[in-house]
Amino acid sequence: MSGNPARAAGDTTDLLQRARDLDAADPLAAYREHFVGTDTDLSYLDGNSLGRPLKRTVTDISSFIQDSWGGRLIRGWDEEWLELPQAIGDQLGRAVLGAPPGQTIIADSTTVVLYKLIRAALAAVADPARTEIVLDTENFPTDRYLVEGIAREEGLTLRWIDADPASGVTVQQVRDATGPATAVVVLSQIAYRSGFLADLPGITAAVHDAGALVVWDLCHSAGSVEIALDDAGVDFAAGCTYKYLNGGPGSPAFAYVNARHLPGLQQPIWGWMGRKDAFEMGPGYQAAAGIRGFLSGTPAIFGMLAMRGTLDLIEEAGMAAVREKSRLLTAFAVDLYDAWLAPAGVELSTPRDPELRGSHITVNHPAFREMTKVLWEQDIIPDFRAPHGIRIGLSPLSTSFAELYQGVAAIRGQLPGSA
Repeated sequence: MSGNPARAAGDTTDLLQRARDLDAADPLAAYREHFVGTDTDLSYLDGNSLGRPLKRTVTDISSFIQDSWGGRLIRGWDEEWLELPQAIGDQLGRAVLGAPPGQTIIADSTTVVLYKLIRAALAAVADPARTEIVLDTENFPTDRYLVEGIAREEGLTLRWIDADPASGVTVQQVRDATGPATAVVVLSQIAYRSGFLADLPGITAAVHDAGALVVWDLCHSAGSVEIALDDAGVDFAAGCTYKYLNGGPGSPAFAYVNARHLPGLQQPIWGWMGRKDAFEMGPGYQAAAGIRGFLSGTPAIFGMLAMRGTLDLIEEAGMAAVREKSRLLTAFAVDLYDAWLAPAGVELSTPRDPELRGSHITVNHPAFREMTKVLWEQDIIPDFRAPHGIRIGLSPLSTSFAELYQGVAAIRGQLPGSA
């Protein structure tokens, strides 16, 4: 990794020049031109919630409507569409997840995918003495709600890790929380509030040392940090595709299952598309072999189209370069915080070490709830998280350093007592 791109807090002119210098030296700067709206004055600091669309997506979807859907009609299922969930899943695995073919598939919403994976993991454990699911207090609400519901369905016990809201779950906390009664551990690689980057390989090893399985939520990491699921021995993982993968609002999530678990593994939502020879329409359910057995209903083909463009860009640029720019962006964001926001009483809730954070930082101030509405009206788009946090989300392929400078300058300008 290169050093910190920004010096200690300086004056406004110096910071602006540094933003320009960082953009001029950025090997990924040209990728910004591929995205809709980057030629405007809008400062978009919410790519960790919803990524910008690619310009090619307009053509891709138009072509799909005209040629594939409009031209081939129902024939499209046999000719291409039935294979898209796994074909795109394989590309996602190759470009982003560190997963060989046959282990990743594009399926349902993140909530449904996580439900399937957690239930499948519990079935794979198949040990009546393992009656606990481990999770943390600061995980995304969906993850917590799902696990609470599954525990109630299965009569299992929840063991909570009390995570620091300003950081996240550590390897030692996982070791302390797991043992002979642990069945499954459910965690996020990046804490959605603070941006803390968990030690995925270390935690996975700790879970396995306890004889349990792990389900990782990669929603805030897929496409922003390097991931090596197979190398780390991860059991199961899920993630959305509308953040750093630019799949669009509500684009379907992905499921990853390590190849060692696929034989004989069963997910709980049996639908026709996950059956062996779906169009046979036969009696009884026989799961399709491999990762395809994790499908349930008809695939959301429309929702898969946009992410292919981003996967192509990531394969071209390489995740190492994407991650490096993420480090540089967040480092500059922290320096802007030090220069402008800290003196105004704003608190930083993200680790200062770039190795311990993903691609967003979180800052807190009581004025932020009302301020966010004003910023949005000015085309400055950060993300508010109650009770008083602003997340500054930095999508490496589409965000410039000057855009970041502009956004944080606007936040500074709205703070009480600012000049």
